[in-house]
Amino acid sequence: MCLDGHCAHTYDPLVPEAASDDAPTAGPGRRRLLTAGVAGAAALTLAPVSFAQASEASPAGGKPPTSGEVTRVISGFLETGVADFVYLPVEVPKGVQQIAVSYSYDKPGVPAGTPGNSCDIGIFDERGTALGGRGFRGWSGGSRTSFAISNSDATPGYLPGPVDAGTWNIILGPYQVAPQGMNYQVQVTLTYGKPGPDHVKNFPPQRAKGRGRSWYRGDCHLHTVHSDGKRLPDQVAAGARAAGLDFIVSTDHNTSSSHAVWGQYAGQDLLIMTGEEVTTRNGHWLALGLPAGEWIDWRYRSRDDAFERFSRQVHRGGGLVVPAHMYCAYVASQWKFGFDDADATEVWTGPWTYDDEHAISTWDQKLGEAVRTGKRWLPAMGNSDAHSEPQVIGLPHNVVHADDLATDSIMDGIRAGRSWIAESSSVELTFTASGNGKQAGIGEKLSVPADAPVDIRLDVEGVPNGTVRFITDEGQMHQESVSAAGTGTVVWRTTASLAAYVRAEVRHPMPNGSPGQGNTMGDALLFGPMAALTNPVFLERKGR
Repeated sequence: MCLDGHCAHTYDPLVPEAASDDAPTAGPGRRRLLTAGVAGAAALTLAPVSFAQASEASPAGGKPPTSGEVTRVISGFLETGVADFVYLPVEVPKGVQQIAVSYSYDKPGVPAGTPGNSCDIGIFDERGTALGGRGFRGWSGGSRTSFAISNSDATPGYLPGPVDAGTWNIILGPYQVAPQGMNYQVQVTLTYGKPGPDHVKNFPPQRAKGRGRSWYRGDCHLHTVHSDGKRLPDQVAAGARAAGLDFIVSTDHNTSSSHAVWGQYAGQDLLIMTGEEVTTRNGHWLALGLPAGEWIDWRYRSRDDAFERFSRQVHRGGGLVVPAHMYCAYVASQWKFGFDDADATEVWTGPWTYDDEHAISTWDQKLGEAVRTGKRWLPAMGNSDAHSEPQVIGLPHNVVHADDLATDSIMDGIRAGRSWIAESSSVELTFTASGNGKQAGIGEKLSVPADAPVDIRLDVEGVPNGTVRFITDEGQMHQESVSAAGTGTVVWRTTASLAAYVRAEVRHPMPNGSPGQGNTMGDALLFGPMAALTNPVFLERKGR
C-alpha cells in the first residue's frame, strides 16, 4: 500500500539455516542468510533489500522517483549463538539524498543471571564492509533507535557525505541474545532529491597556548552524544574548563563523527585531541591522538589476530594504544588482548572502585616484569570515562610533563610515563629520587652505585589526612599520613640494591577515619579511595 509516496513492505523472519551459494533467490516473503564476507569477528550477511526495481520505485514504471520517500521494513529472527555482526545489504539506487534507518527488537523475560537481548546498530556505505576499509559511515551502538545520513548532515555518531548508489550495509551487533532468541525489525527509508551542500568540517587545532615545558592536566577518556554519552560537545568542553584541565581527548565509541565538530569548542586555554574508544567483544581500548577524521575498526576478537594491525594504524598516525578499564564487569569489557602493543594502560577509571584495585595490581606486576626482562615498561593512566551527569569530567585525570600544550608533546609525555594521576585539580604533588648528587623525577631513571643512599621524596597538597604509600618491586615499604590540612612532605631512604623502582600513592582515609594498613591481611579493604597515583622512578645500579 502506498500513501503520499510512502511505501512500506514487510518481510517475514529469516529462515534459520544458511542458504548455499546456488540456492534460489529469496523472494519478498523469505529472508535467507548468505555466507559471511567480513574478515575479523564472525559475521553473517542477509539477503539484500532492493529499492532499485522501477516497478516498485515508481508507479509509472521505468525510472526511480526524483523526489519523495520510499520505505522498506525488514523483520527477522536471530538465534542464541548468532555471529557477532549481522549485515543487512540495502541496494541504494541513484538520486537518493538521504538514507534513514530505525530498528527495534524484543526483550523477553529471562531467568535471573541470564543475559537478555541487546543489539547495536551502524552502517557501511557502497565502498564495502572490509575490516578497516573505507566504507564506514557510522555507529551508535545501542544508544539510538534511529539515524539518518545525508550529504549535509547526519545523526551524531554518523558521517555526513554523499548517499551514492550501490550496496550499503546496515550492521546489527547482537552482543547479547536471550535463550528465546531475538526478533528484530529494521525500517529503511530513502528520500529522493538533489543532495544538499557539503558538510563543513571543523577539526580542532593541534596546539593551544601552553606554558612551555610544564605539567599539563587532561582527561583522555570522554564521551558525548556522538556515542552513548548524554553531554553535547560544548558541555564536555565547558566541564573540562570547570575542572581546571588543559587538554582532553574525545573518545566516542567506534566512530570518528565528533572529530569534525570540536574545532569550535577548542581554544588557547583548552587543547582538544581526537581519538576513539575501540569497543571490541574482548575488551575496550583507547586510540589517543588520532589524526582528525581517522576511524579505527572494532570488529574482531582476541582470537582473530587483528588487534596488532589496528595498533600499528594508531602508531603510524602518532597516536597511543591504551587498554581501558581492564577489569570492568560489563559484558565484553574485560581486557583479553595482552599488553605487547600497548603504550600505556588505564588503571583508574572514574570514581575509585574494586576493579581499579585489581588494575593497579596487574600494572604493578607488569612493572616487575619490565625490570626483570629489561623490556619497555608500561605507564599508567587515569581517566573519567564520563558519559553524563552526575559523572565528573576530570575524575580522575592525568598530569603530564610535556614540552608544550600540543598533541604531539602530550602524546610524547604520556608515552614516556612522565605523568601522574589526580582525582581533581585541587591535588598537587611532586615526586623525586635523589642520590649520588643526581635527581630523577616521575618516569625517569636514577643511576647510582648499588649501595648509595637514595632519598625518595613526595610533597603533596589537597588530600586532608591522606595516607602516602611508597611501593617498590618488593611491595609497600613506607607509609605515612599527612596533616588535616592536606599538606605534607614524606621522605624515605633506600638504595638501588633494594628497590628497582619506587612509585607513590596518596589515599584518602578509610571510612572509619583510619589511615589503612598495606601490610596486613583481613576481610576489609586495606585503604581508602585513591587521591593521587604516580608512575615510578626507576633506580638503576650503576655499573651493571
